[in-house]
Amino acid sequence: MTMPTIKISDFSLRKGSFQLSDISCDIYPQELFAILGKTGAGKTLLLESVAGYYAGLYGCIYLNGKSVLDIPLTERRIGFVYQDYGLFPHMTVEQNISYGLKMRRKNRSEIANEVSRMAELLSIEHILKQHPGTLSGGERQRTALARALVLSPDVLLLDEPFSALDPVTKKSLRNELLEIHNNFQCTIILVTHDFSEAQELAGRIGIMSNGRLKAVRHSDALFEPYEDENINQFLGLSK
Repeated sequence: MTMPTIKISDFSLRKGSFQLSDISCDIYPQELFAILGKTGAGKTLLLESVAGYYAGLYGCIYLNGKSVLDIPLTERRIGFVYQDYGLFPHMTVEQNISYGLKMRRKNRSEIANEVSRMAELLSIEHILKQHPGTLSGGERQRTALARALVLSPDVLLLDEPFSALDPVTKKSLRNELLEIHNNFQCTIILVTHDFSEAQELAGRIGIMSNGRLKAVRHSDALFEPYEDENINQFLGLSK
C-alpha cells in the first residue's frame, strides 16, 4: 500500500477563538487535492498546519512518515503560495525567486541557472528586474509560483491562488498549474472556495466547515447528496 505524502491524524489546533477539530486525511504522492469551503472555514489554517507552522493541541501531521514538526524547516521541501502572493516588495522578481536558494547557500552559477529555468517555464523572463509593485496580478502569481518551485518541493501548498485574477488570466494559470503538476510530479494541496476550480483541477476534494473536515470525495462525485445538511447547503443541494 502506498504511504501517504501527507498524513493528518486526529489533528486539532486552537488559534485565538477559532479551532480546527479532529481532522484526519491522507494525501498521496503526486496527488492534486483541493480543500473547499466558505471563508472562515479554517482552510488556510489547515494549510499552514500542514506546512508545520503550528503544533496542534492533539494529533499530528506527518510528511513522508515523519512528524512535520520534527523536520528542520530547510529540509521539509514544502512550497507555499499565499493568496496575496507574499512577495518581498523591496526585492526584484529575480531576487524573490533566488531568495530560498541563497538561504540554502547554493553557488551563484546554480542560482542563476535555476532562476533562468523557472523564469522561462513561467514566461516571466521579461520582468526579472522589476519589483512586485509594478506587476499585474498574473505576473505576481507566476513569480510566487517560481519562488516556491525553484526549491523543487515534494509538496506545493496553494492558498486561493487564483481568486484575485481576471477570468482570462485565471484560466491560463489553471492550465499552467496542471502542467506544473505534470512536470514536477509533486503533491499539491489547493485551497479554494470555487466549486468549478476544485473539480477542474483536483482528483479528490475535502470539504471544510467550522474548523472540521466534513467529507472527502472524488471530484466527479462532489455534487452527490451528503448526510451533512451544512455541506448540502454550501453546495446548493438543499431543496
